[in-house]
Amino acid sequence: MSADAQRDAALVPAAEKLGVLAAQYAAEADRTRALAPEVTDVIREAGFARHFVGARWGGTEGSFGELTRAVMTVGENCASTAWCASLSAYSARFASHLPAEGHHALWGEGPDVFIATGLMPAGRAAPADGGWRVSGAWGYVSGVESADWVLVCAAVTEGAAPGVAAAGGGRPPAFRFFALPRGSYGVRRDWDSVGMRATASHTVLVDDVFVPGHLSFDRADIMTGRNAVSEAACHNVPFAAVGSLTFVAPIAGAATGALRACAGTVTGRRRTAPNELVLVRASGRIDSARLLVEQNAGVIDGRRFAPEFLARNERNATYATEILTEAVGLLVRGAGTGGLSEGAPLQRFWRDVTSAASHVALQYDTAARKNYAAVLLGPATG
Repeated sequence: MSADAQRDAALVPAAEKLGVLAAQYAAEADRTRALAPEVTDVIREAGFARHFVGARWGGTEGSFGELTRAVMTVGENCASTAWCASLSAYSARFASHLPAEGHHALWGEGPDVFIATGLMPAGRAAPADGGWRVSGAWGYVSGVESADWVLVCAAVTEGAAPGVAAAGGGRPPAFRFFALPRGSYGVRRDWDSVGMRATASHTVLVDDVFVPGHLSFDRADIMTGRNAVSEAACHNVPFAAVGSLTFVAPIAGAATGALRACAGTVTGRRRTAPNELVLVRASGRIDSARLLVEQNAGVIDGRRFAPEFLARNERNATYATEILTEAVGLLVRGAGTGGLSEGAPLQRFWRDVTSAASHVALQYDTAARKNYAAVLLGPATG
């Protein structure tokens, strides 16, 4: 096994240790709505933040399969920890599209830099001498409390900034990403979801901050997966292949945790045929979903980016989310009142899965319905 493969394969064992720690802090994290510093430290130490960082900077340039297995492993113990671990890895992959000088700014002192991302376009960026002036508010930026940097996406208001390439025809791109270091932005602590409480998915506030050109890139680079700076396979992947994987893997892990939590309540006189049936039915859904999630990672690592595979990845993620939600609902109903006590892990997993499943990337109408229907039926004609 090569040194690179060995570093990649080390993530799952490290994730198992992180999962044990996260389980110890899970109830407290749910109560305080924040991951403990001990947990965020181990997210870094385990290798999540560096998983997609370039080898030149000490990163792993790892596989999607290994990351997916590691995120699901952590999710079996704490969904919020898994969510933040997943986002720390994928945010670094987004940042790989920065110019080379931007790579040095982020990772010049080491690869274990925690980046949080506001994927949805918001705010405005105006050209300035040598870069941009950025303002706006970006909601649902998971892990921002622990982040060293944030990436936010803003609309460009007018002509291209000096030293920054414009799109075809001399027009600036419609949207760009901007990297901002901690201290240059504010945080409005407004995340109050009933589930995934400890993700701290708060709002990032930016008020007329200058961002140099080397800390910005065209949003189209992420969407197409073409990276002008890095030839690493993990840095050259179209967004349609990978976008939903970021969010469905923590849910798959959490559903497995819910199954174990429910099974722990089926003892003595509670081991009845109906309760056994609940566990069996739920386990089938969870195992099926995990296979679909792993299939998506395999498509990416195998670089099968034909439209039918991209559409299937979107379908797989939305369907997996659907049946994972069904499975956890079965478990909660089967566990009865005891499973819903505030001290029971099952109710926390249930809230986490329900909340995470609402993410826009995991909805059929976001892309899966249209794109996979075209695979099944051909392009729409009317």
